[in-house]
Parts: sequence; C-alpha cells; structure tokens
Amino acid sequence: MTRIAVIDFETTGISPAMGDRATEVAIVMMEGGRVVDRFQSLMNAGVRIPSFITQLTGITNAMVANAPPAAQVMAEAGRFVGEVPMVAHNAAFDRKFWVEELARAGLDAPQPFACTVLLSRRLYPQAPSHRLGALADYHRLPRTGQAHRALADAEMAAALLARIQADLRERYAVPEPTHALLRALQTWPRAAVPKRLSEYLCEA
Repeated sequence: MTRIAVIDFETTGISPAMGDRATEVAIVMMEGGRVVDRFQSLMNAGVRIPSFITQLTGITNAMVANAPPAAQVMAEAGRFVGEVPMVAHNAAFDRKFWVEELARAGLDAPQPFACTVLLSRRLYPQAPSHRLGALADYHRLPRTGQAHRALADAEMAAALLARIQADLRERYAVPEPTHALLRALQTWPRAAVPKRLSEYLCEA
C-alpha cells in the first residue's frame, strides 16, 4: 500500500509572499487508512507572532524562541516525507508554506498535493460546512487535541482522508483510492463524479 503524508502548518499569517512564516508543522503518515508515523515540531523562523495569531493558536513568541531553527525543522520534515505524496485540508495554503520553507532551507518540494476541502465538496455536498472542524463533527471523527495546533489538525485531516477513502471503497467500489485518483477527483465537476469514477474503474 502506498503511503500518504497529511500535513498541517501553523503560521504568522496567510501568505509567505507577504513575509509570513511557519511557526509549527505536523505530518501524519498514513498507510491503508491507518496512522503509521507522526512528525511534529514548533520552529523558530526569526519573526514575531502577531497577538491575534497567538489568540487563535496558543503559540507564543516565547514558545518559538525556544524552538529549533526553521531550516533544521524543515530539513527533518523533508527527510520524514521523502517523496511520499501529500494531502492537506486547504492544500493551497499548506503547499505554499511547504514549498517556501523548504526552499529557504535549500531543499526541493517534489511532492504532489491533494486537498480534502476539494474532495469533500465533491463527495459531501450536503455537509453544512467544509471547514475541517465542521467536517469532523459531520462525520463524527475523533478530535485528538486543540484546534489550530498543527498535530491536532493534521490528525483530524488524516481521519477525514481515511473516511474519504473508505467511502470511495464502499460507495463507489474503488478497490484502492490512490493519491493519483484523489488528485483527479478533486478537479472533476461535482455532478460528474459518479460517471468519472465509473469510467476510472472500467479503465483500471
């Protein structure tokens, strides 16, 4: 079975292009719908955390002051992931920081990303919201820690990914919902999902 790495960042803002940096990263390694390994660390990027971010995440300037340098943490995270394909909830956000923080450490980011927001919009259009916490409640997924901390959110996203893969197996008879399939599915029009999955199974 192919592994998938589910990642979550906590950051000082929404855009590395505007100078925002990561303050915490967590990666949950999945295989066959189960967690097989974890990586988590605060990181010191040498920038101050705005007070409203501290209120949201609980991560303080004192906490990151005592954390390892960002380049060290990202090098360790890069080794942990290797070339395993990745998933995030709102992957456009996490991928930007993954690419930027690895680049600052002099490292490449070859991993393709899939997004549980986009997948959930196609598979669960009836959900009241496609925010991570709302989807966890909708599917009655476990919450393992404080929201807006990287490991708790990565584990919640990993549980959501496992549910998505289980539903693809049970509802659509997809024997192995691969990362490549997830990346394709997230681009399909919602109404076309059953037909596209049927075509995929015929071609497999």
